[in-house]
Amino acid sequence: MEKAGHQREPRVSVSRSIFALTNDQDRYYFGNETNRTDKVGMIEADRRSIFGRSYAAEPDVLIRELAMDEAIREADTILLTIPNTLGVDYNVHILSAILEHVAPDLGWR
Repeated sequence: MEKAGHQREPRVSVSRSIFALTNDQDRYYFGNETNRTDKVGMIEADRRSIFGRSYAAEPDVLIRELAMDEAIREADTILLTIPNTLGVDYNVHILSAILEHVAPDLGWR
């Protein structure tokens, strides 16, 4: 950091798909998520990328699981990835559920 000339601590950002299951529609779309690990993919023939794991659970379970994710604990910024194919109204619901039911208990702002 100092060798590169930076004057401040670097920020850490992590990406996750997080879904608080608060109604039957949430459970229908995301309630069967089974492979909840980081995934490695290729973005070019010689460049790989790690895609963050997904979380989908009832809010109380979700809070416990997220609190145990070391990358989330260490991050300054969490980028929530949401599916754009479900429409604006449903995506507002997804984000609102995180803000209302999950973020306060984890100290997110």
